[in-house]
Amino acid sequence: MKAIAVNKQAFFNYQIQENWEAGIVLTGLEIKAIRAGRVNINGSYVRPFQDNNGNSELWWVGSHFNTVEGDQTRTKKILLKGKEIERIIGKLSAGEFTIVPLELYLKRGLAKLKIGLGSRKQKHDKREILRKRDQDRDISQNVFRRR
Repeated sequence: MKAIAVNKQAFFNYQIQENWEAGIVLTGLEIKAIRAGRVNINGSYVRPFQDNNGNSELWWVGSHFNTVEGDQTRTKKILLKGKEIERIIGKLSAGEFTIVPLELYLKRGLAKLKIGLGSRKQKHDKREILRKRDQDRDISQNVFRRR
């Protein structure tokens, strides 16, 4: 299982509570772009919709597939079991959660999207993370210089 694209911003901007592995409905050119590694999932998100029959669906919006022709930012349907979709939508309506794509990878030749249910981090939490990174970097540089 090789990660094709990872959404690093999602882990910085959101506190991920749960995650699921989902299938995606893709065209031939899109799967070709995935295998070539020409995909960007930063800034994309997953939205719930209801179809004409009243069934709930999840759609992936804002991903960029660098294909030769066709729509490069087409919305794609997410494939999950009905109970999983209902559970996700129930949590979305109950609280301040967002569905965020975390990672795109190939599993046994099929493209899979790891989606996470996360709440947005506050600005002071992000600053604290950056401060801690700087301290860790300084400590590691000082240890390296003393050798």
